[in-house]
Amino acid sequence: MQAATVIERIRGKFRALDAVLDERSRRQWAATEAMEYGYGGVTAVATATGLARDTIAAGIQELSYRRLHPDEPVAERLRKVGAGRKLLTQSDPTLVVALEALVEPLTRGDPESPLRWTCKSTRRLAAELTRQGHRIGYRSVAWLLHEAGYSLQANRKTREGNQHPDRNAQFEFINAQATRFQKRGQPVISVDTKKKELVGDFKNPGSAWHPQGKPEKVRVHDFPDKDLGKAIPYGVYDVTNNQGWVSVGIDHDTAYFATASILRWWQEMGTGRFPRAHALFITADGGGSNSYKTRLWKVALQELANASGLKLTVSHFPPGTSKWNKVEHRLFSFITQNWRGKPLLSIQVIVNLIAATRTNKGLLVKAAVDDRTYETGITVTDEQMDKLNIEPAIFHGEWNYTIKPQRKS
Repeated sequence: MQAATVIERIRGKFRALDAVLDERSRRQWAATEAMEYGYGGVTAVATATGLARDTIAAGIQELSYRRLHPDEPVAERLRKVGAGRKLLTQSDPTLVVALEALVEPLTRGDPESPLRWTCKSTRRLAAELTRQGHRIGYRSVAWLLHEAGYSLQANRKTREGNQHPDRNAQFEFINAQATRFQKRGQPVISVDTKKKELVGDFKNPGSAWHPQGKPEKVRVHDFPDKDLGKAIPYGVYDVTNNQGWVSVGIDHDTAYFATASILRWWQEMGTGRFPRAHALFITADGGGSNSYKTRLWKVALQELANASGLKLTVSHFPPGTSKWNKVEHRLFSFITQNWRGKPLLSIQVIVNLIAATRTNKGLLVKAAVDDRTYETGITVTDEQMDKLNIEPAIFHGEWNYTIKPQRKS
């Protein structure tokens, strides 16, 4: 099991137990988790819980002493409620504000933005806060960032050449658009195609619980099964409500497949959440079936606008930044965790595993098979493009544009 997954599990258990643990049982529970983790356990538990390493080490010493002296009575004395060191946020009420002020300039937008990230290390943040007069260590910074909704996000190998000079400006533009739409009660979604998956009894990375010595048996080689084929999951993530829709295609990943998935989300989930919506903000990668360079994507969007009656505003992430797309780390990552170690034996198994994905923060996911055939190699003429009811934005109109429903003739 990956270290990050174990830390999240420990964090979840700590949150569930913290209210009923006293000082002694808290450090001894933490010590038990650290010893079960093995090498690096104290660090992992400290990261997950925010407890000091010395506290966990003290708990380990107590448990070790208890094993050597099982008959010795346990001391009953505990500190009074409220004794001990106060939480940093209590003793230093301006700490969180100061931390947000340091992180905010690199989030390319408002601190309340739903599309924010941080690229400063916790050690540097702690050093700067200390310089400003706030006494805090880097582990406490990591804990405060997690509580504020931040997470570490890895890079994705999609960069081609140098970064675009307007990369950060595009992030600011997307943040501003998302904020405006949410303030007006209009939906904001993040879309993308997940990695294609082989259907059949193939090895799936990760591990799952089985009787000892009886692992799930899968094929030795990952040669596609001609009868079962591949699954193409296209995801739509509702940023405001933390909900996701996934259409599992079996044919080709085309622009029409992408817009059909968005329309299915709107019909199945969107209209219920946004009954008064008249506009939709879509954030997407710059490539794939929803590429800003693809004419067919814009033609398919026009048909989507006509079918839904929504004014569609679209913003694409700059080249090499697709990992910042919310659907990646708010939906797809949890789907991958949910089906780890489970062979994807059939399309229906894939749909069931996707729909069963849940998180502690309330993620809700629905999924369905899209068994339609999608033609490839469709040519879009200049005449078709001229008929689109499309309005490019002043800033990078190739990345940012609005498509309005066409009037029925």
